[in-house]
Amino acid sequence: MSASMLKFFPGIAAIVFILSCPGRYSIAQPPRQEVGETIADRPSKHYRFEQFRVSSPDGERHWRVHLAIPRAAVPQTGFPSFWMLDGNAALMDLDSALLEKLGAQTVPLALVFLSHESEFRIDSAARYRDYTPTRMPTEIDGPIQNLTGGADALLELIERTIRPQVHKRVQLDSEDQTLWGHSLGGVFVLHTLFTRTGAFQNYVAGSPSMWWGKGVPAIEAQRFALHNAGHAVNAAIHVGGREQGGGSRATRGINNPRVSAMLELRRSVPPDAAKQLVADLEGVGKLQVTYREFPELDHGEMFRASLVGGLCAAAGIEEPGDIAANDAIAR
Repeated sequence: MSASMLKFFPGIAAIVFILSCPGRYSIAQPPRQEVGETIADRPSKHYRFEQFRVSSPDGERHWRVHLAIPRAAVPQTGFPSFWMLDGNAALMDLDSALLEKLGAQTVPLALVFLSHESEFRIDSAARYRDYTPTRMPTEIDGPIQNLTGGADALLELIERTIRPQVHKRVQLDSEDQTLWGHSLGGVFVLHTLFTRTGAFQNYVAGSPSMWWGKGVPAIEAQRFALHNAGHAVNAAIHVGGREQGGGSRATRGINNPRVSAMLELRRSVPPDAAKQLVADLEGVGKLQVTYREFPELDHGEMFRASLVGGLCAAAGIEEPGDIAANDAIAR
């Protein structure tokens, strides 16, 4: 659903604003920022870019996939890969210097950017539709309930349509694939880990919205711990220190019953829910899980920090100074 359609559903626009800005509800980037020129439009001696489009089986939802394919010789097992949700925003936040550093490695990463079909940085309504594993709780009445809970449908599309299309264009190592997402994208990453562990081997959840469905990620983690199939996987959860305390609460739309109910959802889990999740997962099967905190960063700032940190970890390279300077390894 495009932003222009929000006007037909009173209250939804305010809900999207509140939930896109957790913690202190500040927006790090303008909500309708156009993509413009990105690394995909600049020449690179280490990568070439391709893109293709896919649609849902019903033809109602559309995605654009950008590939950064290494120019290096293909390893015998294929290239390790790093898959990113919110691909438009990821393309905007990566610079040429980091891209060249990634591509200069002996075995460089292939990069997969999964974007909603949009000319803007973020499509908030589409994120709620596609990254959430459950429908909006019953106390949030009205049409917005029907705009959520599409995570499994997107997972099916990735596995049945997008991944085969990627493999036609670049040979990937099926044993070294990383999935990254931020905020609601972080919820999608955790949902994939907990319900389709074998889909990827490495998972990076940046500032996951632990409040979704009054703690659905924690509930899914408990089930995963009880029924873990024994896959050897790595998972990392990144959070910003300035997003955990909650800060001052927004008053915009506070008299709207739906907005009030959504704020209650955020208060339904403790501020350190992500850290608790990591503690609950320690010792589960062959899962290696880490928690990383960036003390001075808020929710919006964590998008780039988690993205760059995850990329550098996957590539085994040193992080840029601005990312490393904000780091604190808590676990």
